[in-house]
Amino acid sequence: MTKPLAGLFKARQKEAARPALYARGLRLCGEHLAARGAGSTPPRARLTEAIGTFAASLDNPSADPFDALLQVGERALEAGGEDGPGLALGVAETASGIRQRSKGAWRLRGLALDALGRDDEALACYERYAALLPDGRPAPEVARRTDTLRRRRECLDAAIALFPETGGPLRELLAGPGATTAAVAPRFAAFVRARVAEHGPGDPAVRRLLALHGDYRRLVERAGMPDPLLGGTTPVGVGGLRSLVAGRTVCVVANAGDVAASTLGAEIDAYDLVVRCDAFRVRPEGTGERTGLHAVTLRGDTPWDGPAWTRRAGIRLVFGDPAAAWRRATRQRLVPGAQEHVGDASLRRPLHDPALLGEDAWGTAPTTAFTVLRLLDFLDACPRLDLVGFTLPGRLRPREAEWVMDRATHVDDRKMRIALR
Repeated sequence: MTKPLAGLFKARQKEAARPALYARGLRLCGEHLAARGAGSTPPRARLTEAIGTFAASLDNPSADPFDALLQVGERALEAGGEDGPGLALGVAETASGIRQRSKGAWRLRGLALDALGRDDEALACYERYAALLPDGRPAPEVARRTDTLRRRRECLDAAIALFPETGGPLRELLAGPGATTAAVAPRFAAFVRARVAEHGPGDPAVRRLLALHGDYRRLVERAGMPDPLLGGTTPVGVGGLRSLVAGRTVCVVANAGDVAASTLGAEIDAYDLVVRCDAFRVRPEGTGERTGLHAVTLRGDTPWDGPAWTRRAGIRLVFGDPAAAWRRATRQRLVPGAQEHVGDASLRRPLHDPALLGEDAWGTAPTTAFTVLRLLDFLDACPRLDLVGFTLPGRLRPREAEWVMDRATHVDDRKMRIALR
C-alpha cells in the first residue's frame, strides 16, 4: 500500500473509532447534566455550553473533539462545587487515555486531583506534564503547586522519620488510596499531639516535629512561592531600594502596646513611607494602617512565620543568615501578590556585609528595627527619618539606643517620636 493510501486508511480508521474513544467522556457529561441540570450561574452555564460543544464535535468531521473535551474539564474545574473536580478528573483520564502524550490532558488531570486533595497523585501528573514540555518548565501556577505538594510530602516524611516506631499508621495512610489532604491533615495533627504528650514539648525531636507540622499547615492553607518574581514581585538591590525611598519622609513604628493604644495613627499614616517590623499588628487609631516597607529577621533554622507576611507592603526586606536559610525563607514565606518589591541577597545582612555597612560590632542578632533604621540612615536618601514608639528603654538594645540618641535631632516623649533628620 502506498504512503498516501496508508495515511488515508489510518485516518479513516481513526475517524471510525472516534465515537468509541470519546464514549466515556460523553457518558460522564450526560450523567453530570442529569444530576445537576443546566444551572443558572455563569460557571455552571459555561460548563453546560462546553458539554454541548463537545457533543456537537463528535458529529462534525472538521471539529476537534479532543480540545472540546479538555474544555469541558477546564469548565468543570471552574464551576467547582462537589462534583466539578470529579467530572474534570473523569474527563482528564479519558483525554490522557486517548492521547497519552497530551500536555493539556496531564495538566488537567493534575489540577483535578489537586482540587480533590489527592496530593501525591496530583504531583505525579504535574511531573508528567512538565516532562512533556520541550523545556521542562511548566506554567507558573503549576510550578507553584508542584513545589507546594513536594514540600508538603517532605514535611510528612520528615515527621515520620523523627518517630519511626510510632509513625506506622500515618505512613500506611500516605501509601493508601485514601491519602487525601482532608484525611491526612487531622491524622498528622493527632500524631503530633500524641508525640507531645508522650515526650513533652521540650524534647528536641518534638520541637522539630512541631515546626514541621506548622510548615505543613501553612502549605495547606496557601501555596508557596518558588520564585520571588512570581505574583508581581520585583527583587531590588541596594540601588533599587535607595531609589524607592529617595525624597520620602519615613517613620519606623514599634510593635508596642502603648503605640497601638495611642491616637498617633493619622500622624503615622501621614509619612510617605511607614516601616513596620516582624510580627506587627495594626490598630488604625494608634498604629496607622499603611505599610510601605515591612522588615523581618529570620531567627534560627525555623524562620519566623506570622500573619504579617500576608499583609500588603510596597517593599518587603528579609534579613537573615546563612544564605541558604534566607533563600529558603524567601521561597516559602513570601506570599505572591503581597508585596511589590522584595530585597535581594545584597540586602539580607546589611549591617555585617562588608560590601554594604560592614559593621560587625553590632553582634550577630541586632533588632530588626535597628537594622532597617541603620540601613535607611546609611542610604542617606530620606529628608526625614523618625522612630515612633522607641523612646522607652528596652525597645532597642542598649548600644543601639545609644547610637540612636547620639544622632537624634529631636525627641518628643509625648508623641513617642525620635527624629534623626
